[in-house]
Amino acid sequence: MARTEHFNNPEAPKANTIVVAVTVFVQDEQGRVLLIQRTDNGLWALPGGAQDFGEYIAETAVRETREESGVQIEVIGVIGIYTNPNHVVEYSDGEVRQQFSICFRGRYVSGNPMTSDESSAVRWIAQGELDDLEIHPSMRLRIQHGFERQSQPYIG
Repeated sequence: MARTEHFNNPEAPKANTIVVAVTVFVQDEQGRVLLIQRTDNGLWALPGGAQDFGEYIAETAVRETREESGVQIEVIGVIGIYTNPNHVVEYSDGEVRQQFSICFRGRYVSGNPMTSDESSAVRWIAQGELDDLEIHPSMRLRIQHGFERQSQPYIG
C-alpha cells in the first residue's frame, strides 16, 4: 500500500484516523543508530509500527524492530511522544492518519540487520551520515532527540 507523508501542508487531506504507533531509537556499540529504508515511500526511518490488540506498547516496539530489521532489542526508556496534527500520513486505501507515535529508546540485544517486506535496506548509521539520507522531518526530530539524551521525554 502506498503512503504519502504530509507535513505542515495546508493542502493535505484531513485526518480520518489516529492509530497508536511506535518508533525505536537503538544504537550499537559504536553509537550508530539503526535505520530502515521503508518500502512504502523509500525514506529512511527508525523501525516501528502500529500496536496490535492484546499487546503492551513495549511489546509493539520489540516486535516491530525485529520484524522490520532482524534486530532484537529491549525497551529501556521513552524519548518522546509525537502528536503533531499537521503531520498526516495518507494511504492509497483512503486512510489519512494523524501522527501519534511514541518513540522508545531500545538497547540492542542480538541479531544482524536484515531486510523485510517493509524494509528495502537496514543499516547502522553514524550521526555524521544522517544528512546524506532522505529522512522525513518528523523522523529527523525523533533521531535528534535520541542522540540528545534529554532527561525528560519530548511531548509535542
